[in-house]
Amino acid sequence: MTYKESNCVADVQPFRGLRYNPEQIYDFSTVISPPYDVISPEEQHLYHSKSRCNVIRLEFGLERPTDSAHSNKYVRAAQTLKSWLRHSILIREQHPAFYLVQHRFLFKKRLRSRLSLLARVRLEDLSSGCIRPHEMTMRGPAIDRYRLLQSCRANFSPIMGLFRHEGQGIRLLFGDAPLDRPAFSAVDDNGVAYDVWVVSDQKTIARVTQFFADKTIYIADGHHRYETALAYQKDQRSLHSSSTGQEGFNFVMMTLTDAQDPDLVMFPTHRLVRGLRQERMAKLEERLGTSFYVQELLAPLNSRAETLESWLDVLGSRRQRGTTIGLYGLHGRHLCLLAAREEGALRERMMLDLPSPLKGLDVSLLHWVILPQMLGIDSAEKEESCLAYTRDGLEALSAVDSGVYQLAFLLNPAPISSVLAVADAGLRMPPKSTYFYPKTPTGLVINPLWEE
Repeated sequence: MTYKESNCVADVQPFRGLRYNPEQIYDFSTVISPPYDVISPEEQHLYHSKSRCNVIRLEFGLERPTDSAHSNKYVRAAQTLKSWLRHSILIREQHPAFYLVQHRFLFKKRLRSRLSLLARVRLEDLSSGCIRPHEMTMRGPAIDRYRLLQSCRANFSPIMGLFRHEGQGIRLLFGDAPLDRPAFSAVDDNGVAYDVWVVSDQKTIARVTQFFADKTIYIADGHHRYETALAYQKDQRSLHSSSTGQEGFNFVMMTLTDAQDPDLVMFPTHRLVRGLRQERMAKLEERLGTSFYVQELLAPLNSRAETLESWLDVLGSRRQRGTTIGLYGLHGRHLCLLAAREEGALRERMMLDLPSPLKGLDVSLLHWVILPQMLGIDSAEKEESCLAYTRDGLEALSAVDSGVYQLAFLLNPAPISSVLAVADAGLRMPPKSTYFYPKTPTGLVINPLWEE
């Protein structure tokens, strides 16, 4: 369904965030971490060892063999949060503030810079059209995030939201604010630098709030966290019959970014496949050949990284001719390009009622034709057991080379305009179809949901 015009407005507000006390934390780079859903088990241990105050202890605690209903990672996160507040490792902002975050990073050998606004945004039901998702969610992560929110009553990691605006966007809003020196800075393990300014003057706050009043917000990253926040809000409202609407549980922390920002980068999320029977693998090329031209690319370069880069360049250049998907594992250590023989006919093999904004995406063709019809991965249970996801192409190749997975599907990123079109139509792309980069790290600012 396409969203109908509605009278709802985006309610974007400042908040009194929790942040690390600079008198106790001298290097903010040691206490931030990526959002939980992109952290591998190895990285989880790494961030725990990085600092006793790393936010990973709140966001993504380690499980223990002795865990129980009364002693587990969620309980430990709540205890750690209380301890850090008691010992002033975390301190609360004196006045409601917006947080301006600059992301500085290298991409394709050029320095990029992107501004985002970190704020609290009033929760809206996803059917209203005020806040629009673009991606399906999975049950497991939603349960995990809900249990953490229930225990700690705080947003540790911001949801990434996009908005449409012609012009200078966020830069214009803060044109007369004193931004000569950030309140604090940090650098993550990928070399991305973050500068954060705290803006609490009433004139700027009023201008920002008014700016967003007629904007639609698109969830770019953090669908599980948003749906978790809605579930938490519903439960809290049932416990607070006299709710004013301004309680913390009616809001969620977001970083808001201009969808037209030239330095907004999106990567694809590649698919890894395992659990296929040998007879299906033996007939796979024949099955694929009925619908795709299968072209083998050799590995002409010495370095694996250089080879992957050349393969992805070819994959990207072929997108102008139509759907092209990379498949690794079919012909040893060579990449196969799958190009649709008859694009229109192939897309008609998707779910019959699948609307056109979704039919035009490569990830839709993979998710609704190749996986179920050619690989037999045709249920949520099979997806959970047979599929894994990674943004890292080298990781995808290594997973197949090691034998842990049988196949890797390499994808081109979907255009951001297509992502917004899917959201505007009230539709959802398959899980983990997009990966916006760089993600705002966890630990720059925390949004407490309790009242003082």
